Amino acid sequence: MADGPRVLRPNREQLYWDMIDLESQIEADHLVRVIWAFVGKLDLSALYAAIRARDEVAGRPTADPKVLLALWLYATTEGIGSARALERLCRSHAAYRWLLGGVPVNYHGLSDFRAGHGALLDEVLTESVTSLVAEGLISLDEVAIDGTKLAANAGRQSFRDEDGLARYEAAAHQRVERLRAELEQDPAASERRRRAAAERAARDVAARADAARRRLAGLQEEKRRRAKTHVKEEAGKKEPQASTTDSDARVMKMADGGFRPAYNLLLATAPKEQIILAVAPTDRRNESGLATPLVEQVERRYGRRPARLLLDTRLSTQAEIVAFAAHPAGATQVYSPPPPDKRDAEPETVRKRAWRRRRAPSAVREWRVRMASAAGQLVYARRCLIETVNGQLKNHGLRRLVLRGFAKVRCEVLLHAIAHNLRRGHALRLVAATP
Repeated sequence: MADGPRVLRPNREQLYWDMIDLESQIEADHLVRVIWAFVGKLDLSALYAAIRARDEVAGRPTADPKVLLALWLYATTEGIGSARALERLCRSHAAYRWLLGGVPVNYHGLSDFRAGHGALLDEVLTESVTSLVAEGLISLDEVAIDGTKLAANAGRQSFRDEDGLARYEAAAHQRVERLRAELEQDPAASERRRRAAAERAARDVAARADAARRRLAGLQEEKRRRAKTHVKEEAGKKEPQASTTDSDARVMKMADGGFRPAYNLLLATAPKEQIILAVAPTDRRNESGLATPLVEQVERRYGRRPARLLLDTRLSTQAEIVAFAAHPAGATQVYSPPPPDKRDAEPETVRKRAWRRRRAPSAVREWRVRMASAAGQLVYARRCLIETVNGQLKNHGLRRLVLRGFAKVRCEVLLHAIAHNLRRGHALRLVAATP
């Protein structure tokens, strides 16, 4: 007998019956359990009311909405943005299998669920914050607001001016008519199905062309309005263009200095706890004057206005500073650095500037004194914590958007905000429980 090592070699043709205990595969303090407990407390009656398969009605049962929502929240905390990737994880990853508990899902249903419930996700974001407030883990006295650019799911080549869009639109509608005629003349059932799918795709292209046409008309009107007050600035710009892939996206200057189709995401956060309070995706490249809608959103969600508001220089205007200080629901102090004065200004310019500042509203004068003090600078230093929130969102997948259009982009952003709050809330609870 030849000498040799005795080893156990794999036999992949052998059939096995495995006994799987899903509960034993997930730790007691695992984040997936926190997410499931949070979802279990939500009021999802509107989703259940929309299910047509009921006791007295024939029909195949659908996946539990709680399972679908929990799946997307946990996937978002893990940086998973693809419905197909999530479906694969549901077959192979212990945490996702624990959430499913045997419920079958497919990527079509997962994708439709994520993009179709913006109003619900908006309410869930509020609930994710109010639960932390009730536990005494965060305070709403101080709010920081900042914007970050997110790359859109569209290429730079998809932007067309009026002439290019007219050619694209005409070709799209001609293709729809041609496929429709071929579908009516073709007697073969299988070929009809193939051509029907092609016609649906062509109709989608034509619909996106129509959306781009409406978007282009809006951009042209915006350019005409700005040309009345910014003549030189608008004269040097190119003609407006709209994307045939995502008509709501806009070419913006990104953090790396390049220009790409993107959205501008404005966040209102509790800076010390790094919890997201409100979100507002927009196509505005200039953020001036956008602080007010975010503060109003915070008040609508939580029933109170912040006592201190930490803003970047470009976000606050003097009119907003006055309005925040005189609001009937309570004064809000703005902490935002004044724009720097020109060093080489003429003496007459310096004199007029000092004259205007002496006659400025009292709220503006108090703001300048506040930001010149050491205490004011110490408070404003906490605004940088919102950059940590931006970085965490992008590290968990919110760097390039997956969905298109304002409605769907808002759903995607809300999912990321809720997932971020659940992740941060879990960390805050662990810190609070540490003796």
